Amino acid sequence: MPNIKSAKKRVKVIEKKTLRNQMVKSVIKTAIKRFESAVSAHDSAAAKVNFAFAVKKIDQAVAKGIIKKNTASRKKSQLAKKLGSMAA
Repeated sequence: MPNIKSAKKRVKVIEKKTLRNQMVKSVIKTAIKRFESAVSAHDSAAAKVNFAFAVKKIDQAVAKGIIKKNTASRKKSQLAKKLGSMAA
């Protein structure tokens, strides 16, 4: 345990940030799962809506610095590939 006041504050701040990051990552995973379930059900309308929502949440996470830009780009590319293969 930290003894210095500033170190104690850092611990509190890090705990808050960790919880926020976990929440955002959970939202992204849920959005991706919803998209993938729509794709597996061959529901193109729901897939397009869920794709847009997932991409939006991924971009928001990048803006907050929760995930890296290349990771987000890779995830969006994978989703777009699945959406494209569904249309074909």
